[in-house]
Amino acid sequence: MLKLSKYLKPHILFVILAPLCMFVEVSCELILPQIMAEIVNIGIAEENTNFILIKSLFMILIAILGIFGGAGCGIFAAKASQNFGRDVRLEMFKKIQTFSFVNLDKFHTSSLITRLTNDITQIQHVVIIFLKILIRSPLLFIGSLFMAFSINPRLTNILFAAVIILIIITVLIIKKGSAFFKIVQKKLDSVNTIIRENLSGVRVVKAFVRSDLEKNKFKISNEELKDYTIRAFKIMSTIMPVMMIILNITIILVLWFGGKEIENGIMQTGDLMAYITYITQILMSLMMTGMAIMMLSRGGASIHRINEVLDTKPDIINSQNPLKDIIKEGSIEFKNVSFKYPNSSGDLILENINFRANKGETIGILGETGAGKSTFVNLIPRLYDVTDGEILIDGKNIKEIDLSYLRDEIGIVLQKAILFSSTIKENIKWGNKNASDQEVYNAAKKSQAYDFIMDMPYKFDTKLGQMGVNLSGGQKQRISIARTLIKNPKILILDDSTSAVDTQTEAKIQKVLKDMKNTTKLIIAQKISSVINADKIIIISDGKIVASGNHEELIKTSKIYKDIYNSQIREEDL
Repeated sequence: MLKLSKYLKPHILFVILAPLCMFVEVSCELILPQIMAEIVNIGIAEENTNFILIKSLFMILIAILGIFGGAGCGIFAAKASQNFGRDVRLEMFKKIQTFSFVNLDKFHTSSLITRLTNDITQIQHVVIIFLKILIRSPLLFIGSLFMAFSINPRLTNILFAAVIILIIITVLIIKKGSAFFKIVQKKLDSVNTIIRENLSGVRVVKAFVRSDLEKNKFKISNEELKDYTIRAFKIMSTIMPVMMIILNITIILVLWFGGKEIENGIMQTGDLMAYITYITQILMSLMMTGMAIMMLSRGGASIHRINEVLDTKPDIINSQNPLKDIIKEGSIEFKNVSFKYPNSSGDLILENINFRANKGETIGILGETGAGKSTFVNLIPRLYDVTDGEILIDGKNIKEIDLSYLRDEIGIVLQKAILFSSTIKENIKWGNKNASDQEVYNAAKKSQAYDFIMDMPYKFDTKLGQMGVNLSGGQKQRISIARTLIKNPKILILDDSTSAVDTQTEAKIQKVLKDMKNTTKLIIAQKISSVINADKIIIISDGKIVASGNHEELIKTSKIYKDIYNSQIREEDL
């Protein structure tokens, strides 16, 4: 929690005011038993009605002051915890945005969602517990212990014995329960993973009639979460009855020995009543501390998970003096590039890649599934870093170029079109937030999206569902292409991004790409027709470039290319 305490500093006023208000409330609670003792010892014993009335009014005023103190503490603690949670959540979100694909591979998406939501909520509870219960309990414990001792030091031995027993039992129970809460958070990750998979893949589940299987999988994971949560709370719930037993035994003993002292004239009845109240407050403060620590033990697991994200250092960062404004032509060169996923013991994904693309060239990339095509292009904007070798853009190693600038000069259309829950216009302007409406329209026309957008009820102001659920695959791809074209990038990467588009529309898009003379284009495709007119076509197999050249050259020199061409042309003829 110490690492996260810096996020409380901006809200230090609330952090200070909450304990001060709690101090007022506790002080009032400590005064009230003493006033009650005076009413019994003096007012009732001497039948002094005025004394009873004055002291009663004083008690009411003290009680009202205590209520305001408690309410103030609750308000300020809530403000501190909510602002704290907001700041930590924002910082985590910012940190996640800096992660490379390697960092993201370390944390599952569902786990990151849990950490940003449930775990943040848990540490907000930690802040409230600290500012309320863990401030109130020590104050109440120390104050009540002092007041009880001042009334009758002889009965304090009973109290000390009860306190020691309670502390030992509480520590043992919390130690046992905290281990379960760590497991609970992991089980919650598992539940969120299944939920996310099913919500995003609901069409596949229905299409393959796998609802029963998925329901059973969710049932098992949900049951495990329930079982471990119940086991954790079963252990923690034993604190309350144990404390109540010890509290009642302590009160019985105090009444027994205190009653004897009253009979012997050593102690007054009002003092015994006040003493019992203070004992109750002492043991209740310990009980509250135990319950707070129980909740903190669960919060501790969440704190660890949050710090794990915040302490993760992005493995792809800028150099000390990154270069900017140096990409003028967009030429690309791979020099002896090899790549394998970090911490992987497997083979190289790409091995000894040497390749060059000049300004304005169109490069087609072909290869079987899993050959390393997407990894090849992902290295250019440094979504991953090369394991060996170097990649140059306009003669400069991309590791020397400012990361934001580098990615801003590269446009990528992913194989899976990702759209956001906003309007079509806002989705296209993702590529250039300062783009005018006319630029948006032009980009849509180039990507062949303009016509179907204009057929929609609200045209460019049509609101898209999550992930563009209310569009077809081809429509999503065309909007994704428009979003990238509006950037007017120096380098354009299309990762099989027209797979859901019909042949006629794809041909129109290819013509637009051909007219982009100042943009270097890399096109990953499954169909030769998508790259047949490219300036250069490379074929990747098992992480290596096995053939390179234009269509005419490859049809003569590459058996792999010729086989692909013949099979696809034959399929088209059929």
